[in-house]
Amino acid sequence: MTEMSFDSSFAYTEEPLESAAALERRLRAIGAARYHDLHPFHDMLHGGRLDLGQVQAWALNRWYYQSSIPIKDAVVLSRFRDRETRMEWRHRIEDHDGSPGDEGGLDRWLALTTGLGLDEGYVTSARGILPATRFAVDAYVSFVGTRSPLEAIASSLTELFAPNLHERRISGMLAHYDFVHPGIMTYFQRRLGQAPRDAGFALDYVKTHARTPEARALVCEALIFKTDVLWVQLDALYHAYVTGHPPPGAFRPEGAA
Repeated sequence: MTEMSFDSSFAYTEEPLESAAALERRLRAIGAARYHDLHPFHDMLHGGRLDLGQVQAWALNRWYYQSSIPIKDAVVLSRFRDRETRMEWRHRIEDHDGSPGDEGGLDRWLALTTGLGLDEGYVTSARGILPATRFAVDAYVSFVGTRSPLEAIASSLTELFAPNLHERRISGMLAHYDFVHPGIMTYFQRRLGQAPRDAGFALDYVKTHARTPEARALVCEALIFKTDVLWVQLDALYHAYVTGHPPPGAFRPEGAA
């Protein structure tokens, strides 16, 4: 019997997941169909069609995701008893949290939010983020702690598709917004080198350790879950700040009605 994809919104594939190569092809097809670079909010962000307040709302909400990544990675690290995997994974925490004398990704993200005119204390408090942002990000942290270690690593595979998005973000935002300058875009510039390294390890890991069609299907489902986590955050931003329906307690840009 020909195997069909597990998700009706994703184009069916006739290729069974009988090999590591077939798994990689399926993963890349999922990214091509479902990664959040396709979301209309990103088109607006990179094309200069947002105002300052809308860009602030994006950066503020994204902070909650960014600041949860090292927490997520600490949970993933705790799932493994083999030293080699822990040694490989732990650099991700330092990449975001930094280390003595070396800033990390969170410092660079705060440089972005501060450069956009947001108060650092307000950003780090997460008081103004959207409920959907909190729910989606918290669900991601829960996922890596409650599903199998294989699925936990697989959920990070959106990093396969991140560098192209970062490149478009850097060029688009610098070209279109007079309130954006290179000094506040260093997070994305650094991730151009970090993301491929991280994605390469995760891809090799799932190809090696997912040894059955059933295990490979779980890897694909984990990636789809992660694309949903990213997509729903942009849905919420679009509804709140483009359609114009921010929920009670959420950030309201200066001058907004």
